Amino acid sequence: MASPDVMTPIASLMLERAAAGTVAATAIALVARPLGSLSTSGAVATIVVGSASAAAGWNWGALLIVYFVAAMLLSRLGRAEKERLTGGVVAKGGARDATQVIANGGVFAASVLLGPFGPGPFGVTMGIAALGALAASSADTWATEIGTLYGGTPRSMLTFRRLPSGTSGAVSVIGSLAMVAGAAFLAFVAKGIGLPDAVGIVTAAGVAGAIADSLLGATLQERRWCSACEKASERRVHDCGTPTALIGGREWMDNDLVNLIATFIGAGVAAVLANL
Repeated sequence: MASPDVMTPIASLMLERAAAGTVAATAIALVARPLGSLSTSGAVATIVVGSASAAAGWNWGALLIVYFVAAMLLSRLGRAEKERLTGGVVAKGGARDATQVIANGGVFAASVLLGPFGPGPFGVTMGIAALGALAASSADTWATEIGTLYGGTPRSMLTFRRLPSGTSGAVSVIGSLAMVAGAAFLAFVAKGIGLPDAVGIVTAAGVAGAIADSLLGATLQERRWCSACEKASERRVHDCGTPTALIGGREWMDNDLVNLIATFIGAGVAAVLANL
């Protein structure tokens, strides 16, 4: 552990950056909120995650901004068509709430905050782990947004049976390619702004996390059924107003928890590969 005389200036610098990061994150949230990319709770969570990332370093904050802007643009791409394809299926649509923001960015923020307070090798490992976590989220976001719009009818990752668009655990060729592109995009941006140069490791970790997301979605994530519409859904209450019944998976394993676990796996894979 760093000695107290080293901890004090580190903590002071982090507080200064956190304050500036709060201002920047607030500005972004104020733009994203009326555009429908964030709910009110999601905007608050974005400010918290953004402030924490900036506290660790300006380049970490910049990376989070690039990740968020890319995700926001992809979510708006063909939004009406994607809502038509997935309406009534996905648990949450439209603006991201606080739980979604934390599920996708919480592990990243926690990892970058831990780095400065450990010895050199630990700090480097935590930095690469943070990149792996965010790469997993980026990979999953790109796969979902691009795969839904351009991938056609997806198939179950386990049985290869055709499934409705938006079904967790359903994949397509286009979506899978987008998944790799999303992880690689994050890795190359990180390298370009002076963060750890570990493109191969971060890309692999991001893909591993996104694959884990799909596997959990196909196995443990709750699957529900609307008896009135006779349609599968991930929603507790279907669009028609009918409460849905659990027909598979675990009731406590929702999409937000799946996303959180996927980012943990992305971080863990990145940390392991970085130390081989």
